[in-house]
Amino acid sequence: MNKYFAICPRGLEELLADELRGVGAEELRPTHGGVFFSGDWSVCYRANLESRLATRILWHIVKGPYAKEEDIYRLAVRQLWPNHFAVSRTMRVVTTAIKCPLKSLDFVTLRVKDAVCDRFREDRGERPNIETRNPDVSIHVFLSENECTLYLDTSGQPLWQRGFRKASVEAPLKENLAAGILTMTGWQPGMSLVDPMCGSGTFLLEAVQMALDRAPGLDRGFAFEMLGNFEALNWAAIRQAAEARVKPAEPLAIRGYDIDDKAVRATRRNLQEAGFGGIVTVDHADILELEPLTEQGILVTNPPYGERIGEQDELAALYPQLGSALKKHWAGWNCFFFTADLRLPKLVGLKPSRKTPLFNGPLECRLFEIRMVAGSNRKA
Repeated sequence: MNKYFAICPRGLEELLADELRGVGAEELRPTHGGVFFSGDWSVCYRANLESRLATRILWHIVKGPYAKEEDIYRLAVRQLWPNHFAVSRTMRVVTTAIKCPLKSLDFVTLRVKDAVCDRFREDRGERPNIETRNPDVSIHVFLSENECTLYLDTSGQPLWQRGFRKASVEAPLKENLAAGILTMTGWQPGMSLVDPMCGSGTFLLEAVQMALDRAPGLDRGFAFEMLGNFEALNWAAIRQAAEARVKPAEPLAIRGYDIDDKAVRATRRNLQEAGFGGIVTVDHADILELEPLTEQGILVTNPPYGERIGEQDELAALYPQLGSALKKHWAGWNCFFFTADLRLPKLVGLKPSRKTPLFNGPLECRLFEIRMVAGSNRKA
């Protein structure tokens, strides 16, 4: 049994623990920004392939106390790095810390890199090359106030990079955060789903993959394939099983709209390039005039945040109109708005039934749930 740490957007830790349990993970312990868990290599491979919520999966190598940089060097140089990856692999070291008393994390990074290279020289007579942009192997150093933990990254590129080539518009939402929000809405495949301000279509792409039971990592590679203990036959069987259960693509009750023609084109292109063209409806529409095609369903959207003063004034004028449109057209629907603009419920004039704190990167946001049941909405 190996130990791992799965990183995720803040606010999704409990959902990620449930997801990891579903791929066989044990000893699950959610913490700030991720989940500790245990499992064999099959669990690691499935977590990377199947997780819609994780950012990356780190394999725990060693933990030890430190007081100064040389303690961290000694901890790192004792590890059998040549057993973990070949000297021909490129590598980098990434350091993060909380309450670390040391003056320079860059110096810590340098000393761990030196330790790994020194170990290779001693055991193999040569050292691996450093590649900071797109390495084969990443060593992650995490420093608390007095402990250092060393990990090997099993993911490579962040797991929210699903492997689709994507057209983008301003302020895209990362795929794993979008998947977490969809999970929080209670949407299930077969239910009507509408994103009336779809941007580049991230919610739509994640919903289609859920509806087709398509593992999000099927179109990409992973760093664990570069490690010395890679179980190629095991991985091939896991991947083939995931491919075999994907449902045939057929038209779904998932619709996206945007008032910006550029966003509509970007969403259509993204769906087409992902292989989902023709199964999701994407059209030009104004959210204030849009009417649903079914009596109930889930509306979910990531409206503009209004980070500049002029935009904030525009949103302050839009929100009351949005409230009127929701009351007029969307009775029977559960509406979810993910935003950093905490004025939204008050200015929309509808009381949210739930406010869930989430982070979009460093930006603190809320997922507001507004249940559109006729006659039951009160002023915020």
